[in-house]
Amino acid sequence: MSTKDYFDKDYYKILGVQKDAKAADIKKAFRKIARDNHPDAHPGDKKAEQRFKEASEANDILSDPDKRKEYDDTRRLMGAGFRYPGGSSTRPSSPGAGFGGFSDIFGNGGPSTDNLSDLLGGLFGGGSSTRFNRAGASRGRRGADIEGEVTIDFRHAIDGATVGVRMTSDTPCSACRGTGAKSGSVPRVCPTCQGSGVRGSGLSGLTEPCSECNGRGLLVDDPCPACNGSGRAPSNKTMQVRIPAGVDDGQRIRIKGKGGAGEGGGPAGDLCVTVHVTPHPVFGRKGHNLTVELPVTFAEATLGAEVEVPTLGSMPVRLRIPAGTPGGRTFRVRGKGVVDSKGDHGDLLVTTQIVVPAELSPATQAALQTFRDAANEPDPRTELLRKAAL
Repeated sequence: MSTKDYFDKDYYKILGVQKDAKAADIKKAFRKIARDNHPDAHPGDKKAEQRFKEASEANDILSDPDKRKEYDDTRRLMGAGFRYPGGSSTRPSSPGAGFGGFSDIFGNGGPSTDNLSDLLGGLFGGGSSTRFNRAGASRGRRGADIEGEVTIDFRHAIDGATVGVRMTSDTPCSACRGTGAKSGSVPRVCPTCQGSGVRGSGLSGLTEPCSECNGRGLLVDDPCPACNGSGRAPSNKTMQVRIPAGVDDGQRIRIKGKGGAGEGGGPAGDLCVTVHVTPHPVFGRKGHNLTVELPVTFAEATLGAEVEVPTLGSMPVRLRIPAGTPGGRTFRVRGKGVVDSKGDHGDLLVTTQIVVPAELSPATQAALQTFRDAANEPDPRTELLRKAAL
């Protein structure tokens, strides 16, 4: 956020609350805006994304008592008609007017970004140690996203489960507490960018990371031997992660704020877990439906029968096989599948598989030969051979 934005933006108006709103009202207003405009719920909607960002920025200021007081005091001091830079105030702003005049605040040479940073420093993260760069961005960096993998069994994928995920990530070095400087020393502000971490061509110009400090805003003269001055160290830990019911094999689950720690007050990254599901010896899956192959005998398929069908996690159900059922026919058992996000159940798809006996007794062979002669069925391959000869 630029210094001009700081004066021009009305955070109370962005959240739709009064200037004397209580903390609970501010929190409630932000949650509603965030819920209605979250980027995850509106992928590709730039307007919703911008609304979410503005509300987050406003909530960050107004939800913190110190930041809110400094924001209110600064806007009262500057006046509602102040414009910066290059604009004009709707009220008189001569060097000697009111509160010592603007020259007492910014210096005789006009608005100074360094003085303005000191004036507004505590508003965005803590005094002079957090300065604004010339595009208005602070030095805080978002933590890296961490990739993790977990393997669960088929039943847990259907019902959901809490599992431990082992992660390796970068965290602030415990020896130097993330400063990168050897114990007993401290980093110094980069003289090239004055601690902003960027270099640019003015308040309205483009910026780029400072080449002297690589965007950190600080220089370490005596680096920490544990992290070689980086301020980061590898960390191995196990986190308990809730796997939702109905997860698919290969699905990625994103857990906000559980990734690598941010730098300079920046937010943490996310944990992205890829879920692998081991196959079940009986059941398969098609979306929210479960599948099973049901063996039936020749006699059952021919004459019809009522048979038991297994279900996942409950008692078997009875299924009526009509007479003359061919192999490969699929029956649907309602409500015995996977629960979806709305709480609705999929179905169990039962496919018949005709079982042919490997051995027959003399009596069985004689009975089948009698059946064949009595049935006197036409050759079922006649049409197949005719089409193949075309």
